[in-house]
Amino acid sequence: MKLKNLESTQQDLLKKLQAIENDAELETFRLEYLSRQGLIAQLFEQLKTLDAQEKREVGPHLNDLKKEIQASFDRKKEELFTQTLERANQKKQNFDVTLSKKHRKGSLHPYTHLTNQIEDIFISMGFQIADGPELETEFFNFTGLNIPANHPAREDSDTFWINDKHLIRTQTSTVQIRMMQNLKPPMALIVPGRVMRNEATDASHDFMFMQLEGMLIAEKISVANLLATLQTFLTKLFEKDVKLRVRPGYFPFVEPGLEIDASCPFCNQGCSTCKKTGWIELLGAGIIHPEVLKHGGIDHTKYSGFAFGCGLTRLAMLKYGIPDIRLLHSSNLKFLQQFS
Repeated sequence: MKLKNLESTQQDLLKKLQAIENDAELETFRLEYLSRQGLIAQLFEQLKTLDAQEKREVGPHLNDLKKEIQASFDRKKEELFTQTLERANQKKQNFDVTLSKKHRKGSLHPYTHLTNQIEDIFISMGFQIADGPELETEFFNFTGLNIPANHPAREDSDTFWINDKHLIRTQTSTVQIRMMQNLKPPMALIVPGRVMRNEATDASHDFMFMQLEGMLIAEKISVANLLATLQTFLTKLFEKDVKLRVRPGYFPFVEPGLEIDASCPFCNQGCSTCKKTGWIELLGAGIIHPEVLKHGGIDHTKYSGFAFGCGLTRLAMLKYGIPDIRLLHSSNLKFLQQFS
């Protein structure tokens, strides 16, 4: 295509522009004819090779060509944009708001369902909800709870240590000391939260699980207060009259220490959940050890208290009939949708 044929070139380009129907075709036209490497730019390069007389004759025509094609390109671009808007508006006008579509609904995690229920039960009994850090110091996780330096729980095989002084908490009992140091008796609180222990994972064990801690400190608190509180809690949780069975147990932070079983809420004569015994192991509890009260800044000669702890994960598995603990930390939609 030569400079002498500028008029026919202009007509050809205008026809091509007129035939364009979408943005993709328009962009192809721009690259081919209007870009720095396009045809019109090449024609201006050829103009430099002409002598002075030819430049005076051809130059104005070439400028007119460029202006006309650019203006027509801009008009076509605006036209396509207007057409796109009109199509979008037309779509909106014809949108049927009554059209029914299936949408997946989210749901609360079973942990959240259970935690909310437990918190409501204890709040109704005058307890408050407490929380604490998951990254803990050795003092709050062990020393403050009267756990001796040679206790096996301090070993790497049981605990995720970050360094010599810090670890991922292995129990929510850590919050006991923090609350004692910040509140004055009487105090009643529960601590639902996540803990981690260095152990193998299977259907009934996981390195990460939820735990529930409870504590009440006041004057003249006894085992009778502990048992009455737990029986009220479990009866409301399982919506059935629950009996307790108490056995002696050892926990460094309580004295005396108690292992507490509950009558199976799912049967009367024995089932697979209670292994045909009619009883389920649920809690460790006891009267708070005087050394723990001292670490918390509480006068152990004036005040006493009880504490209890249980696996909130175990309660969730029991209440909802979950056979494998790993389901609770999976992204299995079929499992989670049951709790919608």
